[in-house]
Amino acid sequence: MEWFPGSFSEAAGQLGDLVLPIASLASWGGLMLCSVVVLGLLLERSVVLRRRRIIPTGFLAQVRRHWYKGDVKAALACCDEERAAISRILRAGLGRHEADREEIEKALEVAGQLELYNLSSYIRGFSLVASLAPMLGFLGTVAGMIGAFNAIAAAGTSNPSLVANGISAALLSTASGLVIGIPALALYHFFRGRVDRFVQEMEEVALELVEDLMQRQRVSELRRQADAV
Repeated sequence: MEWFPGSFSEAAGQLGDLVLPIASLASWGGLMLCSVVVLGLLLERSVVLRRRRIIPTGFLAQVRRHWYKGDVKAALACCDEERAAISRILRAGLGRHEADREEIEKALEVAGQLELYNLSSYIRGFSLVASLAPMLGFLGTVAGMIGAFNAIAAAGTSNPSLVANGISAALLSTASGLVIGIPALALYHFFRGRVDRFVQEMEEVALELVEDLMQRQRVSELRRQADAV
């Protein structure tokens, strides 16, 4: 019955020789890819999530000036000229300025949800890297530890320096995963907070638009009633 343990250990050794290089390659390759993804997302979101790309101050002042005067066509023209998130949301509401409150709010809600999706779509990449990088680092550590113990077993010695060097090299991948994952998590919350602030400001502007349009509709209705009398 000695053939079973021997054949099993040989098969396990062969499987280890096959799997360990693949695991190590997947770990370090994945960590390098994660670092590139984080840098790319950082540059892309830093450009896209600028205030002038979301809520340009001059644009809001111009649109407010037109809609306070009741010149909806001029306000719509301003929205069409500006390529910003708030302009597309206001365009949806102003385009239904003669509708009832429910329809205007529904149009603003749909446009706002679309803009929220566009603003936060790539931010989820930071969260993915923050979860994946430590796991890839841990995979590299496990593969490295197995390789280190295999080397110790093959050497047939209990040399402390051999053990220490193997464990040190194995733990390096875990440290690398944390070095990538922790900043990715911080960047996720940073950009998530920036998006939330922009969304809150856009909601306030949209609410202001709805209240003004409803007030104008009430005034127009009162004038029609007065003219009828």
